[in-house]
Amino acid sequence: MAGSYKELRAWKQSVELAIQIYRVTQTLPRTELYGLSSQMRRAAVSVASNIAEGKGRSTDKEFALFLYHARGSLLELETQIVIARELGYLQAVDDLDAKTELLAKTINALLNVVRGDPATRPEIIRKEVLSNSKQAEPSNGDVKSKVLATS
Repeated sequence: MAGSYKELRAWKQSVELAIQIYRVTQTLPRTELYGLSSQMRRAAVSVASNIAEGKGRSTDKEFALFLYHARGSLLELETQIVIARELGYLQAVDDLDAKTELLAKTINALLNVVRGDPATRPEIIRKEVLSNSKQAEPSNGDVKSKVLATS
């Protein structure tokens, strides 16, 4: 699979999310500096890092493994967001839920492509991964190149 990890929509979304998490965690109490704040930051950075590292591997099977790790880190982050909200640390960041949900769908769509089975869920790939594309919807055979393309 050719191209740079920087061209992947999943990587771009994960970097944006990590930056937002860094900003949001600055408002957490100082007592959480080495607790929840640190864990949220590490999990957010881990999502983007795993996508990048996986893209640099030599096989699609290895790439898929790192995408699973990225998805796991995203689930950790979602859990930590819930805990921070329950503790009253996060207010007015409801878009975090939308961003994590979109990123999860994007990673899952990319996993479908990397595993070689985009035809099993083309409606999700077209809707979630290609929604910002200015080009016509691709055929199933063209999905892999569109998932990797820059928006």
